[in-house]
Order: sequence, then C-alpha cells, then structure tokens
Amino acid sequence: MKDAKTKGDAAEETTTPSPPASPVSEIKSNVTLIERAVSTLEPWFTIRVLRSLTTLRKRLDDKALSDAVSEVYPHDSPVRASLLLWLPAAPPPEESMEVDPASPPKPPPETVPETEIYFRLLILHHLLTSPSSYPEAIDLANETVQKIQSLNRRSLDPIAARVWFALERAYELGGELSEARPLFLAAQRTASLRHDDETQASLINRLLRSYLHYSLYDQADKLISKTNFPASAPNSQYARYHYFLGRIKAVQLDYTAAHTNLQQAIRRAPAPKLAPGFYQAVHKLFVVVELLMGDIPERSLFRHPVLEKALRGYFDIVKAVRTGSLSQFQSTLSTHAAGFEADKTYTLVARLRQNVIKTGIRRLSLSYSRISLRDICVKLHLDSEEDAEYIVGKAIRDGVIEGRIVHEKGWMECGGQKTGYGPEVSEMFSRRIGYCLELHNQSVKAMRFPLNAHRKDIADAEGAREREKELAKEIQDGEIDEEDALGGDF
Repeated sequence: MKDAKTKGDAAEETTTPSPPASPVSEIKSNVTLIERAVSTLEPWFTIRVLRSLTTLRKRLDDKALSDAVSEVYPHDSPVRASLLLWLPAAPPPEESMEVDPASPPKPPPETVPETEIYFRLLILHHLLTSPSSYPEAIDLANETVQKIQSLNRRSLDPIAARVWFALERAYELGGELSEARPLFLAAQRTASLRHDDETQASLINRLLRSYLHYSLYDQADKLISKTNFPASAPNSQYARYHYFLGRIKAVQLDYTAAHTNLQQAIRRAPAPKLAPGFYQAVHKLFVVVELLMGDIPERSLFRHPVLEKALRGYFDIVKAVRTGSLSQFQSTLSTHAAGFEADKTYTLVARLRQNVIKTGIRRLSLSYSRISLRDICVKLHLDSEEDAEYIVGKAIRDGVIEGRIVHEKGWMECGGQKTGYGPEVSEMFSRRIGYCLELHNQSVKAMRFPLNAHRKDIADAEGAREREKELAKEIQDGEIDEEDALGGDF
C-alpha cells in the first residue's frame, strides 16, 4: 500500500503544471529571441515575441520593468538611463556586508536597437493602464516613433507596427485621436516608399479606424481607393482591414461586398478567447448585414459562449424580423437603442424596418390567396392604406412575392408559391464556388516555408554534379571500368 501511495504521489508531482515564468525572466528570454532574429535575419522570432505581448503586458508593473531594464543593460548605458526616466524611481537597495568578488563581473554584450524599441513598447502599454499617465504615454509614443523612423531597419518592422497601434491607443484614450491623423498620413507615405509592408498595413488600419471613429465614411472610402493593402500583411491586420471595409460597404448599401469582407474578417480573426472584443464586434455587424440581405443567421451563432451575452439585443431583432412583426421590431429597437448606438449599428438596424414589412407581406401572401389592403394595414401596423399599397407594389416589383394589386376593389391577389429552382439557385452556387476558390488561393499564399531551405537542395545537386564529373574523369583516365561504375555484380 505504501508503495502504491508513493507511486501515486510521484505521478501527481509529475503531472502538476510548472508555474509560469516571472515577467522579468520572460522579458529576458524575449530579448534573446529578438537578438537571434536580428542575427539570423529571421523575423519569425520577433513575431513569436510579439504574440506573447497580450498576456505579458497584463502582468507588468514598475518594479518588473525596472528590474528587466537593469538586468539587460549595463549600469553606465545611456539607453538604460533613458528608459528608466519613464518609470518611477526604484527604492534604494538595502545595505549589506561588502564581500570582495572572486572575479570582476563580465559586462553584458551590446544590445541591438530592436531591444530598446521593445522595452519602450512594454513601458508604453504599462503607461496606458492608468488615466493619469496618458499624457506621458503620448510623449513616449511620439519619441519612440521618431527613433524608429531615424533608424530605418527592416528588422524593426514587426515591432514598429505594434508601436503605431500603441500610439493610436494613447491618443484615443487621451481624447486626441483626430490630432494623430497627420502623423499617420505622413508615416504611411514614408512606409510605402520604403516598402515597409507591415507598418504600411498597420497605418492604413489606423487611418481607417480614425475616419470611422468620426463617421467620415467618404474619406475612408477614398483612402481605400487610393491605396493598396499589402498582400504580405499578417492575418491580424487583414482581419481589421476586412472589418473596416465591411462597415464602409454596409453604410454604402453594398451588402453583398460587406458580407464577403465580414466573412473574411471572421475567418482571419484570432481565437475568440484571445480577442473576444473584436470577435463580438465583427459578429454584431455580420448579423445585421445578413438580415439586410434577407437571410436569417443560424441559431447556433447566438449560443456561442463568447457571443451569447453580447448578441442578446441582436437576437431579439432577429426574432422580430423572422416573424415579420413591426410592433415587436419597434419595441425591441427602442429597448436596445443605447447598445446599438454604442456599437454604431443603430442606423443599419433602423433600415431593417423595410425587411420586417417585406417578411410580413411574404407571410400574408402564403396564407391568403386574396387579402384587402385594409387588413394588410392592420396586421402590419401601417399608417394608411396608401402606404400598404405602395409597400405591396414595391414587394411585387422586387420579386419578394408573386401577385397583383386590384386597385378598384382594394385588395391584393396572391399568386402561387415560388419554387426552389431558378436563376437565384445558380447565382448562389456560383457565389459559393467563388468563395471556395478564393479560400484555396489564400491558403496557398499563407503557406510558410523555412528560410533558405532551397540552399540545401542546391548544395546536394552541386555535390552530385561534382561526383558525376569525378566519375567521368576516372572512366576517361582508365582507372575504373564502366561496368564497375554501373555495378559489376549486376
């Protein structure tokens, strides 16, 4: 029994997860990866560091940042002094007995400029956690951007894109987002001239977000028409770009293009648990666009653990549109008006009134072969029979229902139910096929291969070619017979 208990205790000890590394040790390991990325010209090490930024910045404090800077940079380093200026002074160390060191400590190796920019990014995110330090964060962001532009190193591109995002966040929290727009425009022109794709993609998204924040949809549309989004941009930037493009197209009544862009944004978005805010924002707009297109979203979408609470008001709107009840739609719209305005979807949701009426007319046309305009006005809660006649006529012209209006007798005669075959089915299939082909092309483009992996094949081919030359020379000199070269035993 004792042996069994000891074995069980040993198993529990082995299965116990190791505690997470401290912020200081994680920062030091990230600095090592950044230096490795610079020395090997491999940007994936830097991208790996930036992926941990979301979880790391939540565990940062003044002491952790000060300790990390002090351990990475030597005491007399000017970079260390400039970084510690943005942090509160650390308390003096406790006095201890002086002990002669066995050997003088080795000075730490010189760090690359990318390490300094990474530390500035960490300090900037730490300053954004307190409203009292927003002005200081803006000053640090501007100074960091000037340093990045003066260095002009391609290995800084992934970190520079995150710095621009932090600068936009600092201006937004400080209530000065419009003042950052000239900086974004000038930096975007510089990035396009330097072929800095990652920074260019980040700046285009920063400009689009600034325009949409102030409802400047025309200027945002002009920016999209005058710029080309880099094809090598990461998925996170592409997801934001497609989301902004979907919002612009939805306001411009181009619901098909908006639906396509929002689908791409959902597909390229990070995992819901990693970025729940973006995931919720995209799906809120996606549900409204689907309703404006005449489709009803799947019920499973509203049961998603990340979306269930956020989409509660939109679920009530979907139920009102599905039943075609105008009174239920108006009451739901007034109940959740504050939430829709906060999400900036109120104007789009208000457009659904016509869809609710069309749904009600479609249900009436399936239930009655003949119905008076007065009854339509009462059932759909319309103001007058003239409005009912106009709405029914428009529904017949748009192909929503089949029938005709008998104006002299004041009723609507409904035709037979439409079949499930026709040009609409072929258009739907062609749209699905196009989406699948585009998804395949993007998946092929997104494939990654090890850097310089082809050089090994080239070296192998050159070695084989040299061996063939040596073999041919030996045959020519008579040192080896052709039968031996081809395998004499065979």
